[in-house]
Amino acid sequence: MGRHAAGVVQRELCSAQRASCNPHPAAGTVQHRCMTHRPRPRARARRRRPPRARARRCSAGGGGRGGGGGGGRSRRSPGAMDSTGKEREAVQLMAEAEKRVKGSHSFLRGLFGGNTRVEEACEMYTRAANMFKIAKNWSAAGNAFCQAAKLHMQLQSKHDSATSFVDAGNAYKKADPQEAINCLNAAIDIYTDMGRFTIAAKHHITIAEIYEAELVDIEKAIAHYEQAADYYKGEESNSSANKCLLKVAAYAAQLEQYQKAIEIYEQVGTNTMDNPLLKYSAKEYFFKAALCHFIVDELNAKLALEKYEEMFPAFTDSRECKLLKKLLEAHEEQNCEAYTEAVKEFDSISRLDQWLTTMLLRIKKSIQGEGDGDLK
Repeated sequence: MGRHAAGVVQRELCSAQRASCNPHPAAGTVQHRCMTHRPRPRARARRRRPPRARARRCSAGGGGRGGGGGGGRSRRSPGAMDSTGKEREAVQLMAEAEKRVKGSHSFLRGLFGGNTRVEEACEMYTRAANMFKIAKNWSAAGNAFCQAAKLHMQLQSKHDSATSFVDAGNAYKKADPQEAINCLNAAIDIYTDMGRFTIAAKHHITIAEIYEAELVDIEKAIAHYEQAADYYKGEESNSSANKCLLKVAAYAAQLEQYQKAIEIYEQVGTNTMDNPLLKYSAKEYFFKAALCHFIVDELNAKLALEKYEEMFPAFTDSRECKLLKKLLEAHEEQNCEAYTEAVKEFDSISRLDQWLTTMLLRIKKSIQGEGDGDLK
């Protein structure tokens, strides 16, 4: 039978079946359903879930679990609770680390896994130190880092030991400056032993800054800046060395160590005047050297000024050089008013910093008939 004939027969069968299907059957009778024309099932209605009720937060700090308002217990801030918990956990870690260290000293532990227990103790001390930092207990953090540093050295891990000493120093800076210096010096000893002079110089600068700001010991600050400059020079970091030397020169002049300051300013000025990027700073260094000469002796200042102009011709047209010539003339004439006027004119364009103000006042005091010691 062909396809067309088969299609005709199929349609006739479907028509007969559709006719035999009673669309409205009587009650109790079974409805015949044609397999081909079975009615589609109704789409089941989707049940919508009721929205979840969002818990309201009381911005005023009142209604806790019990609902309403003001009669509940006062709550500590999350930050305070976190700090207290971290500090408590840190204390537990310190105690556990001490047990590990003591256990590693026993004979059997030393034979079997002694170093492993020391390594675990190192990790615990470091974790405890970081938790103390979160709690802002800086002394305890510094002590924990120190304990870790000593154990790292016991394990022959010099780099880790130095790093832990530096971390200890940074923590102690906020609580005990002298102990911070001790820790940084311990780190410097390790770095120099390893030949890491650039890092050692960086930590010498940190110590110098602590002596400047916290302990106010300028002599010791100078010593550490000089040591840092020596290390930088050895590593051919001349720019970093010059920065340290300029700090030394500034403090030396304040302490009336003028010859030392002059030598540094002339050295740095000579090094920078041939550098296309730095040569414009040379005029400042020659200016400061000339001021130091001026305080010592007027004739020395004149000779120095001539030398600087010859060495660095661009210095002649600078405002600093013109000011020096006016000051020398006023000093020679013992004219306090002319001296003050020259300084005021310079200050109106380039503000004088504290160092320059101090040096210029010292020069002014050497003028006869100088009044109240003011520059303006």
